[in-house]
Amino acid sequence: METTATDSTPLPPKDYVDTNDLQDFGENPDYDVKANAVNKAQNFRDFAGERAATFKEEAGVKFKQGALKAKELHHTAEDYIRENPTKAVLGALGAGVIIGLIMRR
Repeated sequence: METTATDSTPLPPKDYVDTNDLQDFGENPDYDVKANAVNKAQNFRDFAGERAATFKEEAGVKFKQGALKAKELHHTAEDYIRENPTKAVLGALGAGVIIGLIMRR
């Protein structure tokens, strides 16, 4: 068996390598790198499109849920202000004073 100059592992005998295999290497569609790359890119594009559609759908549902909660909070706040106008005005005044002090610094 032969060995390479930098590697001590033995190489297969010369009659082991079939030159027909090497000629078929470029002709065999399994070795077509461009076709494989295009196929993988298309698969990735399809997968990314599916994930984006799923994400968009889920985001739409979450947005609708958030909008409903905001409307509920708005109605609850309106009801509280109508039932307790003095507390609401004093609370807003206190919050304004605190924000003003913070902004002043």
